[in-house]
Amino acid sequence: MDFSLFYFADDSTPDGDAGRYELLLEGARFADRHGFRAVWTPERHFHPFGGLYPNPSVVGAALAMITNTVAIRAGSVVAPLHHPLRIAEEWSVVDNLSGGRAGVSLASGWHPVDFALSRVPYADRKRVLADSVERLRALWRGEGHEVVDGNGAPATVRIFPPPVQRELPLWVTSAGDADTFRTAAAARAGVLTHLLHQDVDELAVKITEYRRAAREAHDGWDGHVVLMLHTFLGADRDEVRATVEEPLRAYLRSSVHLLSRSFGALDPDFDIDALEDEDLDFLVAQSLDAYVEHRGLFGTVEDAKPTVERLRAVGVDEIACLIDFGIDTKTVLGGLRHLEALRAACEAN
Repeated sequence: MDFSLFYFADDSTPDGDAGRYELLLEGARFADRHGFRAVWTPERHFHPFGGLYPNPSVVGAALAMITNTVAIRAGSVVAPLHHPLRIAEEWSVVDNLSGGRAGVSLASGWHPVDFALSRVPYADRKRVLADSVERLRALWRGEGHEVVDGNGAPATVRIFPPPVQRELPLWVTSAGDADTFRTAAAARAGVLTHLLHQDVDELAVKITEYRRAAREAHDGWDGHVVLMLHTFLGADRDEVRATVEEPLRAYLRSSVHLLSRSFGALDPDFDIDALEDEDLDFLVAQSLDAYVEHRGLFGTVEDAKPTVERLRAVGVDEIACLIDFGIDTKTVLGGLRHLEALRAACEAN
């Protein structure tokens, strides 16, 4: 099992706070020194939830300059918001700055307001995602792309600088939709997913289908599955619970309106904005218990080992540990030694 760090902070720090990116930078340095596989950063727009990361290639360029071995990955680039030429150019720069450590997970997009930046309608996002995978690969290999220039004349363009890696490592991000797993398998891409809208048993079924489809379509290629998990480990289970409870509660409350509007409720008449504060608190409390008990890596190293083994058994290749959900930076950085102990123990097995 590979371990990575994943970032998706709720940007609630004061304007001009010089420490806004301290956890990102110091966490990346830690991951680089201790054999972690990658550092993932998202693309988010127009909302505090994830709002530290409007452009993962900009962040990736910064990480390239302070690390030596850890992979630098987007989790995720929202493909319909960008021309494939732009994605390829930006990530080729990151690939050059890092000496060939760039990787990208492409997402179809999950919030309609983000599509204020897009040239395509929100309803077409999945089609655009599927088209973007091969276009991006072709550009990365140096192939020409037919465009119409500013004078209306046809032209063929290629990206510069040329990337270091011959092929760009690619994933497709899925919130749990089985069709997206199938899209990734057909495209010979990995999958980046999470447990917000699925449990481990449901994920296991999708991974099995993904592996089968990938092997059939690509002559035995088995694919690659990355699972994002909220993570904080410590020396004492009760202390960990006390440390994570309020920050995670606030983080979930920050995200609940955004997620409900993006994915919809089971009941079309359900209006989360009509809930009283105490009802919203009840929903958040239920989510908190689910995350702490079943949908994250919380507790001690010994508590986390069975979770890792279960995920390994269902086919997860890499756990991307989301660490920036509101615990203060010093405490999170101090707790990384326990995550490193877990990584080392799993590697030894």
